[in-house]
Amino acid sequence: MRFTIMLSTCLSFVLSTALPSIHAADPKLVKAIESAGGQAMPVAQDAPQLTVAFHLSDKKITDETLALLKGSADIVELNLRGTEITDAGLPHIAGLKSLKKLHLEKTKVTDTGLKQLAGLDSLEYLNLYGTEITDAGLETLKSMKSLKKVFLWQTKVTDAGQSALEKSLANAYVNRGVDKVDYPLIADKPLEAFVSIEKEEEKPKEQKPAAEKKEEEKKK
Repeated sequence: MRFTIMLSTCLSFVLSTALPSIHAADPKLVKAIESAGGQAMPVAQDAPQLTVAFHLSDKKITDETLALLKGSADIVELNLRGTEITDAGLPHIAGLKSLKKLHLEKTKVTDTGLKQLAGLDSLEYLNLYGTEITDAGLETLKSMKSLKKVFLWQTKVTDAGQSALEKSLANAYVNRGVDKVDYPLIADKPLEAFVSIEKEEEKPKEQKPAAEKKEEEKKK
């Protein structure tokens, strides 16, 4: 009997020290996010990890709003699409070390602000659609080896910039919303040349005069 009790006590001690402690999401953080107009949803029941979204808020979401997220270790996804966020708000995101997915599409972030994201070692998904990002901003992303998906639709990124990023992030999917153009024979003006070729193909064939047609038929 005494042996059984001792064994049970030892097992409890081992399990309590070997297994990581599990805690639910911080209720104060969840309440603060909701009060600011956002949504905070745990990724699973009783899990601490949160998916946070402000893109559907009926309140104005600004750089100051993001201050309440600063330093959180539990936010794994953050959606700021279409908000008033600028470069000034990104330092508040820089400390979200568990962040895996970040939506910044249709915000006012620029190349300068992207530098604040360089330390997000867990980031796998980044959406920059509809921003002022250029090839210069991609220099920051080249060092973020955890990235798996990068969306650059309607930005100022060029074919050359996209290719350079793909080379640095060999395992990442980079989507600029357009096919890269490569016409080696007309590289100086690929688009104009391509359009002229299409127009040439669409031209109707010249009709021969009726008299000439009859003469050809007689010869047959």
